[in-house]
Amino acid sequence: MLELNGSLILTLHRTGIPGLKKFLLDAHLQKYPDLLALRKIWVNTFNCLPYGFVPNTLKEYIATVCNESNNFHKLKSEAYDVDNFRLTFHVYGAVYALAHALHDLTSNRIQNHSLDSLPKWKVNFHYVFVIFTLRRSHKIHIRKEEIYFNRDGHFLSKFDVLNFIVLENKSTQTNTVGYYRETNDGFQSQINNSAIRWNPIFFQVPPESTCSKSCLLGYQRIPMKGQHKCCYSCLTCPEGQISNATDMEKCMTCPEDKFSNQERTACIPRATEFLSHGDALGISLIVISLVFCFLTAVILGIFVKYKDTAIVKANNRNLSFILLLSLMLSFLCPLLFIGRPSKLSCLLRQVAFGNIFTVAVSSVLAKTVTVVLAFRATKPDRTIRKWLWKNLTTYLLLVSSFGEIVICIFWLINSPPFPEHNTQVAFDKIILQCNEGSSIAFYIVFVYIGFLAMFSFIVAFLARKLPDTFNEAQYITFSMLVFCSAWISFIPAYLSTKGKYMVAVEVFAILSSSAGLLGCIFIPKCYIILMRPELNIKSKIIFVVK
Repeated sequence: MLELNGSLILTLHRTGIPGLKKFLLDAHLQKYPDLLALRKIWVNTFNCLPYGFVPNTLKEYIATVCNESNNFHKLKSEAYDVDNFRLTFHVYGAVYALAHALHDLTSNRIQNHSLDSLPKWKVNFHYVFVIFTLRRSHKIHIRKEEIYFNRDGHFLSKFDVLNFIVLENKSTQTNTVGYYRETNDGFQSQINNSAIRWNPIFFQVPPESTCSKSCLLGYQRIPMKGQHKCCYSCLTCPEGQISNATDMEKCMTCPEDKFSNQERTACIPRATEFLSHGDALGISLIVISLVFCFLTAVILGIFVKYKDTAIVKANNRNLSFILLLSLMLSFLCPLLFIGRPSKLSCLLRQVAFGNIFTVAVSSVLAKTVTVVLAFRATKPDRTIRKWLWKNLTTYLLLVSSFGEIVICIFWLINSPPFPEHNTQVAFDKIILQCNEGSSIAFYIVFVYIGFLAMFSFIVAFLARKLPDTFNEAQYITFSMLVFCSAWISFIPAYLSTKGKYMVAVEVFAILSSSAGLLGCIFIPKCYIILMRPELNIKSKIIFVVK
């Protein structure tokens, strides 16, 4: 018994029932001679029987005859508690609730129902109890007490928290120090710590579990296998989850637009990230794009001014103009990649880039084929020359570009790109990016451009040793080598980066490959035009294109 001193007990709620205390104290065998339960209590308590009672059991045979002083009024509460009731009160409440239901039913006060209008099979205790009382008010009043029911008519239990105390004279008593009750939203408890008398053997008050300490904020309880429920370990909440109370069994997940702080005690808003016009990386890429675009425009101006010179006319000057215009647009393509992604920019940027680059690479391919055929057809007649220079390059350019256009149309119809908020890349950021829709179509666009570039590289490489003063095939070979190197290195870099740096990698690949085409094909020609005009004559160029 001493081991239980200061312990807490969870038991049914108890309270007084009006009139029952007086009835129990005034109960006497002479007043209720036929109550067998009262007769048994009387004999066990006083060890006697009133005069005139015939004994029925061995204990009653050895009992003495009671005197007038034998009554329940003189008993202590420990032996005969008539002040508070537990099971008795719940039975009393059930009968009281049923009486309420029957009263409301027979008085026809609920939704104009009457007992006569109901089917006979529905007139039972459950129907009366649930439909006509509990679903109406969810509670009933019994004197100063309230009995609650949930939305389905089920009783919401209430328990008392008792403090068991062993007194110095070895007697015991229990004090109510709180309650624990069920509600529609869960459970509710209240304990008065100051009213609890703990066992003196505890070194601290209130005592702590000897198995585990409380888990602090930012931690969750992990049960130990094979141990009691009070035995657990404390584990830090994972990223994106928090615990804002002690001894939480499970961490709470933050909303998608928030992430957990370092202490895992609160959710804070995530920062949004994209390749913007304001940060240093975005500004640098914009400046580089505009500088190269301006340089391309200058070269285009030079070629227009000197369009009748031999070196410009060589290998089809119209292809050179188309290539320069496509390179200008290529240098402007990164402007679609920089800034907050929108529905329009996501639709345009990959499609515009793919088609512009296809035109550029197709122009290089046409120039390569022109160079090879020009040297192979050493003595072409007028018909072959006319067909060679005016029709072949045009058809080759149109057919190559049309293939990319068809791919992009199918892409936009079936699964077009769209802006999205990516919360999976970084736990503390929301990445604003363009979802490419169909990753297969995205890679087909690059594969198609790569196929054209590789074919042009192979043709130019085979013709690199053609004898001329200004070997166009060598410069095309080198330009394709730079172009292919830029995009081959782009693939692993693109797949290994996330967020705005993924976009920056693609922009850098666009700029570097475009710059490779511009520098390798046109810078040597500009050098001849501006610095060595004595070489820009028919006698110095092996073949001349009109």
